[in-house]
Amino acid sequence: MTERLQPGDVAPAFTLPDADGKEVSLADHKGRKVVVYFYPAALTAGCTKQACDFTDNLDLLAGAGYDVLGISPDKPEKLAKFRDQESLKVTLLADPEKKVLEAYAAFGEKKNYGKTVMGTIRSTFVVDEDGKIEHAFYNVRATGHVAKLIRDLGI
Repeated sequence: MTERLQPGDVAPAFTLPDADGKEVSLADHKGRKVVVYFYPAALTAGCTKQACDFTDNLDLLAGAGYDVLGISPDKPEKLAKFRDQESLKVTLLADPEKKVLEAYAAFGEKKNYGKTVMGTIRSTFVVDEDGKIEHAFYNVRATGHVAKLIRDLGI
C-alpha cells in the first residue's frame, strides 16, 4: 500500500475520464488550487450528500480560487447518471483501475460496519498552485466534511 501523502509532497499527476468520457488532468489546473476528493461510490447516500455539499459550495470555493474534482472507482456512465440525477456541478472523474486512488493512498484497508475490508478510503486533498499537497485529510465523514473543509481553509 502507498504511504499516506503529507503536506509538502508533490501531488501524484493523473489524467482520468470525466462523466462524459473527456480526459481531465491535474495539470489542467496548474496555477489554481484544487480540492481533490475521493469517494467510494456514486449514487449511494453518503457520497450523494458529499457531492451535493460540494456542488452547493462550488461558487464559494471557486471564488476563493479552488477547483473541485471528485474521483471514484465508478465508470464514466455511472458518473453521468449520478451527475444528472443529483444536478451535480462538481467535475466527477472515473478511476475504475484504482491507479489514482492507490497513488493518493485513498484505497486500502478500512473498517466498514466493524469489518476490515478493502475499499475506497473517503479522503480529501488540497493541492496548491504548484502541484504540492497543502492538506491531506483521510477517513473524512461524508456529512459535514465540506463545511469543515471551508472552515479549515479559512474561506
